[in-house]
Amino acid sequence: MPTIDIKHFKEYREKLGFTNQNGVKAFFAAKDIIPTVDYNYIDLLNDRLFEIVAKINGLVVEDIKVDNLDLFCDENIKTVFNKLKSHNIISKLNNQGRRPEEVYFSWMRGFVISSYFLNALSQVFEVDIENIDLIGGDDLVNIETFKRTPKADLQINLKNTQKVRIEVQSGFQGINDIKQHKVLEAKKIKREENISSIVVHFDLYNGQVAFVKIDEVNDDSVNWITRIYTSEGVLYNIDQNYFVWKLTENPPKYKDLSFE
Repeated sequence: MPTIDIKHFKEYREKLGFTNQNGVKAFFAAKDIIPTVDYNYIDLLNDRLFEIVAKINGLVVEDIKVDNLDLFCDENIKTVFNKLKSHNIISKLNNQGRRPEEVYFSWMRGFVISSYFLNALSQVFEVDIENIDLIGGDDLVNIETFKRTPKADLQINLKNTQKVRIEVQSGFQGINDIKQHKVLEAKKIKREENISSIVVHFDLYNGQVAFVKIDEVNDDSVNWITRIYTSEGVLYNIDQNYFVWKLTENPPKYKDLSFE
């Protein structure tokens, strides 16, 4: 009987035309075949983004509505999509095996919602939009820096010269969590720069908004959980008491919010 050993394995793979094991695995699993992006599908997803914004714009109070919905969608959906496409970002998007179109849509939903509610945030913190700085780590032209970082999305310069960092989150399924690394980054910023960080979480499934000062979240809080059906790791579940704004009503003022 012939001896079947590691030497045979190596010779066999070389006869197949591969010099390393990963190449063989990728070949048999077809992992080396990159699917083309379905831009017809993305067109439909972009239409849905427009519909989402239109529905929200139809139910919020007059003071925070977008006056020109077509212009807003041109600037925050069409223009952003065209920039991502022209720099070949969309085809490189992947997350846990999801298609790039799905990752694109997930990211764009958050981006569009954050952009839509900038005017509302300016009212909450009683500042001009010009005093809200975009500081997030997303870059629309470079795949290496496009991916999310723990850094907050916004920094608001308050009238009393204080600064506060804002992480805008959007929930669409009624599940409202904060990733642990966001809390850790907020505590680091508080220690090093004495700047507080607040998650403003838009639960669009239930029509409510929460404000959570995440640099003050206790390490031993009972709200720390792990959801077994996700790979998100440890999460801070937002208690219902943090939800203080009904989306169909006027937004609260920051000075009136209690974070106790």
